[in-house]
Amino acid sequence: QVQLAESGGGLVQAGGSLRLACAASRWTFSTYAMGWFRQAPGKEREFVTAISRSGGMTAYGDSVKGRFTISRDNAKNTMYLQMNSLKPEDTAVYYCAAGPFSSDYHDMNYWGKGTLVTVSS
Repeated sequence: QVQLAESGGGLVQAGGSLRLACAASRWTFSTYAMGWFRQAPGKEREFVTAISRSGGMTAYGDSVKGRFTISRDNAKNTMYLQMNSLKPEDTAVYYCAAGPFSSDYHDMNYWGKGTLVTVSS
């Protein structure tokens, strides 16, 4: 069974940084592309970024381009999201997901439980 666990969320002031991690267990991590999605209260789940199985290809949502960086370490079964220049509108629950390389959350096969990121103004 695929298990994903996010960590690293918390409260940060606008302009600050956070680094999220997504640890995978009980499967071959490099089998899947990975992605980060987020969901703010009352809003639909939103694509943040994705990374291919090898890490050689990445994609970003328009709202985070130039501020967020996705990476993965297949030897450690872990994916990361470095978030810089955070804005209050980045406040959401952040989910990691495994599946195809896609920006559509409907395509993803497995999900973590999420970690809350709160950016204060």
